Amino acid sequence: MTIRDTSPEAEARQVKILRAMSGEQRIIVAYDMSMFARELMKEGIRRDHPEWTERQVSREVLRLAFLPAPLPAGF
Repeated sequence: MTIRDTSPEAEARQVKILRAMSGEQRIIVAYDMSMFARELMKEGIRRDHPEWTERQVSREVLRLAFLPAPLPAGF
């Protein structure tokens, strides 16, 4: 069973809005959502590891994004 936090009416409205957007607009929305998620992830990492440098935080974001594959050499 799927748990939803959006009413069917709200979901229908979201779909209508997204379908009315151009491809470029949808890409911009997806990019903005991705950047927002990344910032949330960084803040969580900073909270859990306040002693880490920005480089360590960025590395952890990459590690979490690409699990289970190891990070490429040099990161």
